[in-house]
Amino acid sequence: MTQSRLDDGSDDEDDVPEWADQVHATVAREVRRRRKELGMSAQDLANACDEIGYPIPRNVIANMESGRRASIPLVELMVLARALHTYPICLLYPVGYVEEVQRLPFLYPEPTWEAMQWFTGDATREVHTEDEMLRWFRDHIDHQRIALAALENAEREQWRAETASNPVQREEALRAQAQYAERATLAKYRLRRLRAFIREDGGTPPPLPAALADVDPLTVDPFTPETSLEDRL
Repeated sequence: MTQSRLDDGSDDEDDVPEWADQVHATVAREVRRRRKELGMSAQDLANACDEIGYPIPRNVIANMESGRRASIPLVELMVLARALHTYPICLLYPVGYVEEVQRLPFLYPEPTWEAMQWFTGDATREVHTEDEMLRWFRDHIDHQRIALAALENAEREQWRAETASNPVQREEALRAQAQYAERATLAKYRLRRLRAFIREDGGTPPPLPAALADVDPLTVDPFTPETSLEDRL
């Protein structure tokens, strides 16, 4: 039965544990499916968990898969995922193997992929659910990738210019090199600003690769007081 609100607007409290049972059952089925896909017995999986450093006995795994065990602690989900060579999110939201899941009680089932996006914060923005720090880290990853690619391409074009067999090829390579260098400079500038936002909000920016070591200035790059967060990106 799908969890729903009653006609008088009240909640059917009996539906809440049913939703939780559905979540546990989905994880248990995916653990079993993945284990069999890998040709592992329940004992093999128990041994793998033990090797990771968090033992989950064979009988616990068997009871979980059969539904005799009512709950699955988060730490076990993490260890089982590692032992099964997958990600915890894939046990919770088995995209491609389960068509729909119920994100929360009192909600209609939705495609598993959309529920996974909500869980990981990749979904389209929802009211009161946007996290600025998460957005900054995602933007940081994007601009870091752009900067590294631009630097690599600029270096390649520089080599082409130095080894060009005629002035025309050399000029083309130098123009391309300048364009990539400009793209790298812009990406570095955006990275610097993002890292300042993260620090300003009390966070720690991710480490930079050696090729982008010059992104962080020797002193924190200050912003003018009148600049708002919305205007900075």
